[in-house]
Amino acid sequence: MTRVHAFGDDALGDLDAVGLAEHLAAGKVSAVEAVDAAIARCEAVTPTLDGLALDTYTRARRQARDPRPGFLSGVPTLVKDNVAVAGLPTQDGCDAFVARPAPRDGDFFRMYGATGVVPIGKSQLSEFGFSASAEHPRLGAVRNPWDPTRTAGASSAGSSAYVAAGVVPIAHANDGGGSIRIPAAACGLVGLKPTRNRFAQDKVFRDMPVRIVADGVVTRSVRDTAAYLREAERVYRNLALAPVGDITRPGAKRLRVAVVTTSIDTVASPEVREATLGVARLLEELGHHVVELDQPPVPPRSATTSCSTGASSRRSSSPPAVPRTAAPGTRPASTTSPGASPGSRAGACTGSRAPSHGWRARSGPAPRSSRTTTSC
Repeated sequence: MTRVHAFGDDALGDLDAVGLAEHLAAGKVSAVEAVDAAIARCEAVTPTLDGLALDTYTRARRQARDPRPGFLSGVPTLVKDNVAVAGLPTQDGCDAFVARPAPRDGDFFRMYGATGVVPIGKSQLSEFGFSASAEHPRLGAVRNPWDPTRTAGASSAGSSAYVAAGVVPIAHANDGGGSIRIPAAACGLVGLKPTRNRFAQDKVFRDMPVRIVADGVVTRSVRDTAAYLREAERVYRNLALAPVGDITRPGAKRLRVAVVTTSIDTVASPEVREATLGVARLLEELGHHVVELDQPPVPPRSATTSCSTGASSRRSSSPPAVPRTAAPGTRPASTTSPGASPGSRAGACTGSRAPSHGWRARSGPAPRSSRTTTSC
């Protein structure tokens, strides 16, 4: 196994996003230096990892000379190639059409861009985000930086591979059925799917019959993910949900955690099982109530719907390896943070109108919607 990474003695070093933001604010490095370092790193790993859908190097260098204000001002990032960014095409990991440049930012990037980040490109994903590995028929597969013979997971494959490889400290990802969590697990990152409807989304996701997609980020530290949630909420907030706020330490609430190392008709490899149980032991040491289940809590096979037909035949006999060490200079990724703010979910249940939203300064008017929520 030969690990591929771009960590080095440059403006980025082994800093996470919060650390880099602090260095930028203190004048220890400039945004131009940080962006140049990210571009050099991207060029170094792309021939092997193949996770870049589109580079915006010239544009990024121009933006870095005068980055937007915000906590993450000047921090280089990647945007997954399924959301709209003004002037850039959105190809969705597909070769079946040629996308036109977007006339304006979509609602997600209006929010994310307002935190001050500088995108150096758009990251590759599985075609339309429909599979758990990104294997483009023309461009090739997005590979795992810990072991390039293995998948980086998907659908947020490019973002996860490049954060794990040190190209950028934080990158956009989104998740319907695991598209943040799967590649984060495969690449050893922090990957949290935010509560649905908590943050701004592009119209294509808001108009889905069932709104299962949530936009977020992949990072190398828990504090980076917490900082993203805090800063995004300062730009856009769903007023029907209790605020996340500034999470800097574990909360007092203890969680009930179920641990499962088996699937419907297979079991995890010994290495993956031991890694999973190690996390369970850590959670128990932190005071959470942990129970190991003999089998996953799913209905019997006879009760499943026809949409699952054929899934077993496509399942790999051995899961991808899960890296057991964190990137240099960072803490190992945590699976969850017990410090999430409690709160009711007013307006989110059957028959209610879509929840109210509150756009903050710099973000423009809230998106209009007449959608009626029909299920919880």
